[in-house]
Amino acid sequence: MKNDKLNSVELGALWTTYHKKTMILRILEHLIQHAEDNKAKSLMSGLYEKLEQKVEEMEIMMKNGGAAKPSGFTKQDIHVNAPALFTNGFDVMFCRILKEISMGMYVLHTTISYRDEIINLYRELTEITHIYYRHFTDYLLNQGFLQLPITIKMPDSIDYITDTSYMKGTNLLGHKRQLNTVEYGLLHHSIETNLFGMQLMKAFAQCSNDKEAKQYFTKGQQLSEEILQGTEKILVENNLPAPTIPGGLLTSAVEAPFSERLMVYCTYLLGGFSIGGQGFSSAFILRNDVIAKSAIYAKDAFEYTMEGARLMMEKGWMEEPPKMDL
Repeated sequence: MKNDKLNSVELGALWTTYHKKTMILRILEHLIQHAEDNKAKSLMSGLYEKLEQKVEEMEIMMKNGGAAKPSGFTKQDIHVNAPALFTNGFDVMFCRILKEISMGMYVLHTTISYRDEIINLYRELTEITHIYYRHFTDYLLNQGFLQLPITIKMPDSIDYITDTSYMKGTNLLGHKRQLNTVEYGLLHHSIETNLFGMQLMKAFAQCSNDKEAKQYFTKGQQLSEEILQGTEKILVENNLPAPTIPGGLLTSAVEAPFSERLMVYCTYLLGGFSIGGQGFSSAFILRNDVIAKSAIYAKDAFEYTMEGARLMMEKGWMEEPPKMDL
């Protein structure tokens, strides 16, 4: 079946993708401008060129479909004369986290698309994301900015769970079941991403000139710290190491490289990413005490993300999605 007309759901997907891609382009412009390492600069520049092309393709698709192009994020959202806010390592980690968010969004948008042109767009964007996610990960590992999870003794047999006490955090003697590899993997990833989130929120708060936005970033930093402390405590109780701080360090710059609107929107996206991560974890973690903590963190992340949405509305920073006018 050939689908020639852009439908409402596909327009919504393109609209959302356009905002995220134009945001990433502005972030990349700052990171590339101040990149300290030639390899990192080359990787980020390569991603920039490919995403810029896709943004142009989306503009054509919306124009051909008779839809007004959204504002997204423009050159007005980047301050080219601002000094570097991040050092080597943190810039590539920033890109890697953004690609993690992209993976989830592309899966969602592909499943609600019907037109060949739109499906192909998300297939190509997915390929770009996977390629550069691998490049960014390899770079961070090779440079020592990222830590691999620990290795364990490989199982030599297959076992089945036959007792629901497996889900209890403790037994009658007060001993907790050791975490399994699936649970450890999800907790390891949570620590890795929240270490980055804590640093990024600190950076945004450091250079923000808007009182409410600064308070929002500071609250995000505190939320990441709470999740980190709780998650690391679980690993310590199980005699398991937590990941070290990923990426590089922040600079002392207090002049914002981005608009307040862009920084709050970026934080809003990261909050949504955290909600999805905590919710996904709850489906595969089988220890009740860990499930309970994940539920609390998901609730906190949701409330924080909605606070960001309200802040953008109050400031007039949130562009309204296309209406369902028939």
